[in-house]
Formats: sequence, structure tokens, C-alpha cells
Amino acid sequence: MKTKHTPAIADPEQTMNPDPLEEAVRAMLRELGEDTGREGLLKTPERVAKSLRFLTSGYHQEAGKVLNDAVYSVAYDEMVIVKDIEIFSLCEHHLLPFFGRCHVAYIPTQKVIGLSKIPRLVDVFARRLQIQERLTNQIAETIMETIKPQGVGVIIEAKHLCMIMRGVEKQNSVAVTSAMLGAFRDDEQTRAEFLRLVRERS
Repeated sequence: MKTKHTPAIADPEQTMNPDPLEEAVRAMLRELGEDTGREGLLKTPERVAKSLRFLTSGYHQEAGKVLNDAVYSVAYDEMVIVKDIEIFSLCEHHLLPFFGRCHVAYIPTQKVIGLSKIPRLVDVFARRLQIQERLTNQIAETIMETIKPQGVGVIIEAKHLCMIMRGVEKQNSVAVTSAMLGAFRDDEQTRAEFLRLVRERS
């Protein structure tokens, strides 16, 4: 004997308190002329909201805390470089991705940072709505403030989809930004060494 199918009951809390980000995505899709009830878009607001929250998760992290539990006293005063750190961020002007590589160097005085924390620091700032220039400065300034090294250098090379997919539509364009603090700004030899080591490919 066939039993009558009972439709699922919606979660009353979700019904009464819809996710405002999902609702905004749903409204945007309607404004674009889409049918939000069609099969391919039924879960899109939920997916986009989840994706955006991940891509902007840096707002809920403190850069200082990321570094402070991995700062060590070491008698070392030569350049430390972590290069080719992959970055993915969202341009604050168009909410389109930009992506590329970040190279970070510093010359310690009395303290060094655990190497794995530098890519994490990059992610803290990259996972926010950004412009590349500010992202570059934030990474450099945070390291400078945290361990007070002799100097910090940061270079970011990135492709911006707002330039590739729209606007000028230049598919091969790469934006390069740098922040040089302390010895990296004042000492031409130090700066040149950093640039040479970044350009070297392993």
C-alpha cells in the first residue's frame, strides 16, 4: 500500500529570519532578469552567500593575533624571504577577483616570525574587499609594527578580472605594487637584493 508523501516542513527559524545576504543575492538575480525559482538557481543565493563570507573572512581575524603566537627571539640579522605566496582577493570597486603572487621579505633585529604565519597574514588582508595598493601596505606595516625589523619589503603581482573581463579588457595585464619600509627603502643594495631574489625562479 502506497503511503502519502508528506512535504518537508521548512525550518520556522529560517522562515522568520532569512539570511539577509542570501536575500540580497536573490534580489540581485531578479534585478538582472533571472527567474530565481528555476532549478539551476534555487540554491544559488545560499552558495553565493557562503562563498562571499569565506572570501571576506579576513574581517573576522586580527592580524596581530595571527603573528603574535609565532614570534621568536633569534640571533639572525640576514634577509628572510617568503616568495610566490598565492593570493586571491576581491576588488572593492567591482567585487570581481584579483589573483596572483605575493613576495614578502624582512631583515630581523631580535625577532623572527614563524614562516607559515606570513602566508596566513597575507590571507587575513586578502580575504577582505581590497585594492592591491592597500593590501601591499597592510602586509608590510603589520610586520613592521609586530617585530620592529630593520626593514620590510612586499611585492604583489596580480591579474584583475575587472581589467580582463570588462573595462579595458586587457587579458595579459599584470598589476605590480610594492611597499618598502626601513632598510628596503633607505638602502639601495638591500632593495636590489630583494628584487633579484624575487626574480630568481627555482
